[in-house]
Amino acid sequence: MKKLISLILIAILALGAFAGCTKTAAGFTIAVPNDTTNEARALRLLEANGLIKLKADAGETATKLDIEENPYNITITEIEAAQLPSLLKDVDFAVINSNYAAGAGLNPGRDALIREGAESPYANILAVKAGNENEPKLLALKAALESQAVADYFLAHGSELGAVGVVENLTDGYDPAIDYDALNGVTVTVAATPTPHALVLNEVVKGILSAKGITLEVVEFTDYVQPNNVVDTGEIDANYFQHQPYLDDFNAQNGTNLVSIAAIHVEPLGLYGGKLSTLDALKGSAK
Repeated sequence: MKKLISLILIAILALGAFAGCTKTAAGFTIAVPNDTTNEARALRLLEANGLIKLKADAGETATKLDIEENPYNITITEIEAAQLPSLLKDVDFAVINSNYAAGAGLNPGRDALIREGAESPYANILAVKAGNENEPKLLALKAALESQAVADYFLAHGSELGAVGVVENLTDGYDPAIDYDALNGVTVTVAATPTPHALVLNEVVKGILSAKGITLEVVEFTDYVQPNNVVDTGEIDANYFQHQPYLDDFNAQNGTNLVSIAAIHVEPLGLYGGKLSTLDALKGSAK
């Protein structure tokens, strides 16, 4: 696979743990994403809240095999991230990326029992092919994503999206170093997952670019693999869906090379209740 380069650090995909069915005699079952970095992130959330303890040397690629202490007899089940919302009824809890959670009708900002801090390092990026990172149309896309308008969007819709803006030096949507007249009539294509990425692109960024005669075409995907593939082949200019640790692992597995430029928003990971509306039943089951 050809090299990719990330153009901008955009957003953090939060994971949320959502309650499903009740406790069984064997203990509690918690489903987590089966990709390396998101599983480690899910386990860190559980550890931070005293539900498990990982080995001291467990890093960003930690798996359930790195669990050292399990006082609540939790069984960790690894499931493809996009499938987790549909499996809530089959497990006691599931740790779900907030884009998938919001897409399934859950409200990350309102419903979380516990949440990851806003300082989370799991930020999504806008990725492009190596050598394309300085293309004017992609720099225009970068400036639009770093805008006050995008920050205001997250402020207004942060509860349902689970997103908090973190850009310190907001733009008006435009980069003064870009010759926008030369971009009039140009199309930029972006692969994105539906929530919040495609929403932000379609509802905010598209209008910013359109004012300069740039057409933004957003192609939605529901997985974490194809958005990289279509950028790698040159079918699409960029993608916006994944956080940096995931891309670091992707780089290692596929020989790609990405860099990040700026952070736009964070979606804190959270623990959510379903049939188990609180943690009382789980915490009352300690060995």
